Amino acid sequence: MFSTKNVFPFANLARYNSTAATFVNRNPRNLERMRIARKPDGYHLERPGRVFWHKLIITPTNRTVKAEVVHFVNGSVIEAKTSEMALRNQLYSMTDTCAYINLGRVFAQRCLECGITEMACDIESKKGSKIDKFLNEIVKGGIKLVEEPVYKKPEPWDWIRTEKPWEVTEE
Repeated sequence: MFSTKNVFPFANLARYNSTAATFVNRNPRNLERMRIARKPDGYHLERPGRVFWHKLIITPTNRTVKAEVVHFVNGSVIEAKTSEMALRNQLYSMTDTCAYINLGRVFAQRCLECGITEMACDIESKKGSKIDKFLNEIVKGGIKLVEEPVYKKPEPWDWIRTEKPWEVTEE
């Protein structure tokens, strides 16, 4: 006799197709992505402030360059260095302009793979400098260097009501 029980373990899919009545999103970054999570204020005398969820930090040294995304609670989330073997083997020097450009490309790709599409950046750079080229590559890679503000629920008497970040309207 031929039995479908052992060959097709999912032959009875009717019991698997039931839909749950409630959905619980367990993503810890869910509220940040919907822009309703609390942003830390920091102290009023602190410069630069701490009003961010994710922040870009670049650490150049004499021998290498390191770029990382820092979360306000968990610390470093993503980092890329020119001293990594895969990147170092492709570079002539680990601190020249080409290194900054390629580091920006790799860093943007890692951020997108992790789901981080926007971050705060308070780095000031001169036009045409290494840091400027690094930031341009990050923007070309699809990362926004400005975090959107926290969504504030409009009051009934507010004249202008902003679009809710979790609702998509088609034009």
